[in-house]
Amino acid sequence: MTRNFLRSQATEEDFPEWPTEDCSRIPNWIYSNETLYRREMERIFYGPFWTFVGLESELPTLGSWKLADIGEKSVIVTRDEDGVIHVLLNACAHRGAQVCQKKFGKSDDLTCPYHQWSYKLNGELMGVPFLRGLKGKGGFPSDFDLKQHGLQTLKVEVVNGVIFASFKNNTLPLSDYLGEELHKRFLRVFDGRKLKVLGHHRQLIKGNWKLYQDNLKDPYHATLLHVFLISFGLYRADQKGELLQDPRTLAHNITSSIANDPKDTKGTEDMTRLSSDFKLNDMRIVAPVKEYADDITIQNLTMFPALTIQQQQNSLQFRNVIPRGPGQFELSWTYFGYESDTPEMTQRRVRLANLTGPAGLVSIDDTEVFEFSNAAITPNPDRNCVVELGGRNPTPPQDFGNMVSESPIRGFYDFYRKLMFGASQ
Repeated sequence: MTRNFLRSQATEEDFPEWPTEDCSRIPNWIYSNETLYRREMERIFYGPFWTFVGLESELPTLGSWKLADIGEKSVIVTRDEDGVIHVLLNACAHRGAQVCQKKFGKSDDLTCPYHQWSYKLNGELMGVPFLRGLKGKGGFPSDFDLKQHGLQTLKVEVVNGVIFASFKNNTLPLSDYLGEELHKRFLRVFDGRKLKVLGHHRQLIKGNWKLYQDNLKDPYHATLLHVFLISFGLYRADQKGELLQDPRTLAHNITSSIANDPKDTKGTEDMTRLSSDFKLNDMRIVAPVKEYADDITIQNLTMFPALTIQQQQNSLQFRNVIPRGPGQFELSWTYFGYESDTPEMTQRRVRLANLTGPAGLVSIDDTEVFEFSNAAITPNPDRNCVVELGGRNPTPPQDFGNMVSESPIRGFYDFYRKLMFGASQ
């Protein structure tokens, strides 16, 4: 995932020019251009990049399987009879029909409903009806080889219970893909303890998939838009925090912060939406406990292209963005804890999950703003977004106490621009 690799993949085509030499301007047309969207599918989602497809704990027994999405393609995640995890394209090798339709299942094999071609859980074709015809007539040619007609298999990496998949065999190992520092932060949460799924949310949002990545790389809005966060001291711009980017590509990043005492309102004069008199009937939702060795209370790891792993106090979650065309995306949430959690900690995690999800006390603000953005961006492709907070460079200042910056957004588009259009466009 080096810059030379990205340059070698790029070609010039007839797209409008990027408005500036840097990424301090983001053109609106990249959020609605159909041709560009198709290129994103091929170069990003079906390219040499990892997509989160589930947790091992979602496949609890031999023969378990689940469906997931990579870009617009459905895949089947299986645990075979030897316990090995596989990821298979959910398209029959015969006539292309979906093999599985349910979200989760358990079976000894995978059978296409159309013509009953059956596959092993590793994707190998094991049976074809009327292979040699009927009563000596018909059938497939004598040289038809079952081994040549299995389901397409993807590259898989499982790291401490988290399953990633890629359509390309040259995708880097996850440790190299994330880089040393971000991989260390990944292992901060996924430290080898067995994971336990607590629940799922799914929602369909009107807007381009990149709007969500912009949002999760944007600490600027969090202390302005989210009244709940700032009023209860869960996140504020005056907190200690850091912006950390993968220095090789700038595509992945970490935003993290340490909560202040909510009673400390010094330096909040510019936070006009701060409502210090807010109260809840049950204050346990804003009363997390220290869990990790450090004091970080929020950590967002955004991993290119479309995954965010969040620790929000004691709530742990994956947010996976699934494109559904240029103008909408599906957001899939997976909430989890550890098998070693006490019942009290599990209840605390579930309670804190009320902050996020489609109707979350915090996340509902984002959903509304995405639709506001989409409504104005789509009909105005000739306009540009201004992304100059914290400067115009794609990397943050070395003062990691400074959270008032849009450098992670600029870094994302620095990488994206090279991938889509070449080193310059």
